[in-house]
Amino acid sequence: MNDQDYKLLWNEAISQIRQDFEAQGNINDFMLWFRMEFARASDDKINIYVPSDFMWAQIQQRNYISIMENKLSSIAGRKIVISGYKIKSSQNIIDNSTADSQISVPETTQNSQISSPSSQSVPTPLSTGVENLAPKIHPQLKENFTFDTYVTGENSLFAYNVAIAASNNPGSVYNPILIYGGVGLGKTHLMQSIGNKLYADRGDSFKICYITSENFTNEFTTSIRTNTTDKFKSKYRKIDLLLLDDIHFLIDKPGVQGELFNTFEALSQHKSQMVFTCDRPITELKGIEDRLKSRFSSGICIDLQPPNYETRYAIIEKKLEIINKTLSPEVIDYLAKNIQTNVRDLEACLKKAVAYAELMSEELTLEIVSKLFKDTFVSPSSTAPITIDTIQKVVADHYNISISDLKSKKRDNKYSNPRHIAVYLARHLTEFSLPEIGNEFGGRDHTTIMHSNSKIEDLLKTDSDLNSTIQILSKKIKEYKK
Repeated sequence: MNDQDYKLLWNEAISQIRQDFEAQGNINDFMLWFRMEFARASDDKINIYVPSDFMWAQIQQRNYISIMENKLSSIAGRKIVISGYKIKSSQNIIDNSTADSQISVPETTQNSQISSPSSQSVPTPLSTGVENLAPKIHPQLKENFTFDTYVTGENSLFAYNVAIAASNNPGSVYNPILIYGGVGLGKTHLMQSIGNKLYADRGDSFKICYITSENFTNEFTTSIRTNTTDKFKSKYRKIDLLLLDDIHFLIDKPGVQGELFNTFEALSQHKSQMVFTCDRPITELKGIEDRLKSRFSSGICIDLQPPNYETRYAIIEKKLEIINKTLSPEVIDYLAKNIQTNVRDLEACLKKAVAYAELMSEELTLEIVSKLFKDTFVSPSSTAPITIDTIQKVVADHYNISISDLKSKKRDNKYSNPRHIAVYLARHLTEFSLPEIGNEFGGRDHTTIMHSNSKIEDLLKTDSDLNSTIQILSKKIKEYKK
């Protein structure tokens, strides 16, 4: 068999597996995990392309490589194995006919574990003559916000793959997409990567609009003041991709919410792709019309969590690669261990470290970096204790209510739910006793405080959105006191 025969075999196997997953009602799993492409084959051994090393490890752990091999063998009537893989850029063109001597060969095809950052090998890029073509960047989007520069980890792989799928089939696979999470976790990066990918693939004929909710609101109010609402509607209702950032800004703005709802309906009829970002789960968007919340959640909602150590290490390595700088493994390890908040903080500290090395003409050692960030990385034992006042301020701001509302006797869900959450956080983030907490929440007795705490603990067992909200609030509280 030549390469073309193997490729036909591969395509037939993929087609049959897709049918199997559809019959089982698992088409989303297929779209997410079977993003493998034929690369080259010989002697009943097939080499493939996958988006990342992390993806390779995940599809092995989920036994999808074995499923693929079994399907290939069943169709061919003899044993076919997947013997190697190579990372394929999501934006660059790669020739599938290049020599397979550059394909990475895994040690095993089952139960493989992700290697540590220090030992993980980086595949050599294929030399094809076209791979380094610069992608087209949309004028509204940041040049560095692409899939190639986005480092995935356990916290973001699902969001990354959904975004890739949407960029390959806009308006049909996952629509709309809502990405939510705390600040600096890569929501805007991922959103704009979709836009840059589609612009690179389809050019100016594919109408793309990226805008923050604040600017969308300002444009809408200006159109009313200048009597140009028709022009505003024409601009936003005839595009192919809407990227709307920070929809939490729309809270308690019914006029612009109504306009966005009508825009949403028009784009849905046009089968345009829509992507939204928010700093909290859709269920926590108080002050947003129910019909609009229903539209936001009608597609797929994805939670971005802070990156773990391995991902933070990989992000630092990627950022260094982009700026063509190097740091010792010890320094990278130090930064990755101490910066646990978000990617934005990670980038800021890395820039500071690199700038110091350049301006002082010194090689950064662990001792130098420790001194450089002595006021940034404060040990938990030396920080001031969290106060109930801080918890109340953060929770009240998050839910757009007042601190007096948290302490009041109001029983409406708008006030009682945030109150229960604030009490729960006070129980878990402070050392105050039940009576002390009760006193800070309007003089409530300890049994009421116990009830509030138990209520949230029970909800956390089944409500993933609430769990995400608790994590976001906890992080804000810890950062607030610094």
